[in-house]
Amino acid sequence: MALQECLKLIVMWQEEDNKLTCSLTFKDFKQALQFMNAVGEVAEEMNHHPWWSNVYNKVEIELTTHDAGNTVTELDHALAKRIEEIYRFNVE
Repeated sequence: MALQECLKLIVMWQEEDNKLTCSLTFKDFKQALQFMNAVGEVAEEMNHHPWWSNVYNKVEIELTTHDAGNTVTELDHALAKRIEEIYRFNVE
């Protein structure tokens, strides 16, 4: 998928400091944890893992490709798209 197509699909992400970032809110901790478990499965399949943190119902995510000199690559965009799909399926 071309980079411009990826950018059109990913609407909840910001690119800053060579990272894709997003902040997500869930109804409670249980829903946030279920989301993180689902994303963990996808990240493992892709062998591309996010930096993230969770406090109660909030999840903060940063994506960057360390092997490419800590820059945003198509792999980050692909994982961001999958994360967005999981979020939309579980929350909206």
